[in-house]
Amino acid sequence: MNPRGLSVAATLDSPNPLLERSLIEDSNSSSQGGERNFLDHQPIFLDPVSSSFRSEVVNRSFSMKAVNRNDEDLENGMLEKDREKSVHSNRLVTVHNKALLSGVAYCISSCSMILVNKYVLSSYDFNAGISLMLYQNFVSVVVVSTLRLFGIISTEPLTWRLVKVWLPVNVIFVGMLITSMFSLKYINVAMVTVLKNVTNVITAVGEMYLFNKTHDNRVWTALFLMIISAISGGITDLSFHAIGYTWQIINCFLTASYSLTLRRVMDTAKQVTKSGNLDEFSMVLLNNTLSLPLGIFLILVFNEVDYLSRTPLLQLPTFWLVTTFSGFLGLAISFTSMWFLHQTSATTYSLVGSLNKIPLSVAGIFVFHVPTSLENSASIFFGLLAGVFFARAKMQEKSQSRS
Repeated sequence: MNPRGLSVAATLDSPNPLLERSLIEDSNSSSQGGERNFLDHQPIFLDPVSSSFRSEVVNRSFSMKAVNRNDEDLENGMLEKDREKSVHSNRLVTVHNKALLSGVAYCISSCSMILVNKYVLSSYDFNAGISLMLYQNFVSVVVVSTLRLFGIISTEPLTWRLVKVWLPVNVIFVGMLITSMFSLKYINVAMVTVLKNVTNVITAVGEMYLFNKTHDNRVWTALFLMIISAISGGITDLSFHAIGYTWQIINCFLTASYSLTLRRVMDTAKQVTKSGNLDEFSMVLLNNTLSLPLGIFLILVFNEVDYLSRTPLLQLPTFWLVTTFSGFLGLAISFTSMWFLHQTSATTYSLVGSLNKIPLSVAGIFVFHVPTSLENSASIFFGLLAGVFFARAKMQEKSQSRS
């Protein structure tokens, strides 16, 4: 109930010393003023009847004044209460709308990013995954730098001390992106989403040994189900490719290492910044900027320059349009995930991320006409449900640790 509404009810229904004092003062001033005006126009001697009549008139006028004031206070209080209820309900609707909008934006951008990457690597048969990663990160750097130039966002300046602290994390970050590109070229989207569950298993084991964190039986049950689904999905995969599975397993280890290393480096990185803080926009700019020289080095090592000089794809405007769009999608994932986290919570974010894999897997199968069997579809669905069960188990584990 509204506190202001409560105070109105208390004023009308219960004794209030401040109200009583105000009424007594009004009574005295009214009676004294009435007596002075009456005495100015009457003889000095007054009989008891006129005196009692005067008192009755004064009391009645005071009673009407008090009743009118209470009615006015009640009306104002009810109007104020209704107004605050309306504002509160509108605010709740606005918050829910923002949470829903941010969640939908995050799901669309994350699903679109994987599907577009799969389209570039498979449908166009583009064999330069490192170059694609480099171009996407370059687009992110240009967009973030432009936003900072116009004062829309603010980021931490890139100092040499910050670069030295962040460089190990960035090496893992680049490796994570590149191996994801390599695996996505050979494996269908549905199996990639299922195999990514192995990352949760590696992360949980790493948390246990590095941070002495324990997990309850529900979490371990979900992790066991993820392993079973990944193995059964690989066995029943009609388009099984050993090279793609190898890259995906490496990607799982690098992704888990990135999340575990980020926790250790984050505090040290904040200490070497000028403001003592490192927000998400600064991390996006830092990661993508540092990845550019490292990406160029890897392009030379893997000799993608020779392939780029010979491929006719770079002469197609549609290819550049799609790859540029993928760069904007990569940046959109960063922005929408931050927006979604600010509107909801980390547990809701992880649960939606797990649920998001279900339509992504279905879309990947139908869009790219992936051959599948009943056993493989059951394994994929089983793995997706295990991911949702894992997210719920982590939510319950976190709520119990807080209580």
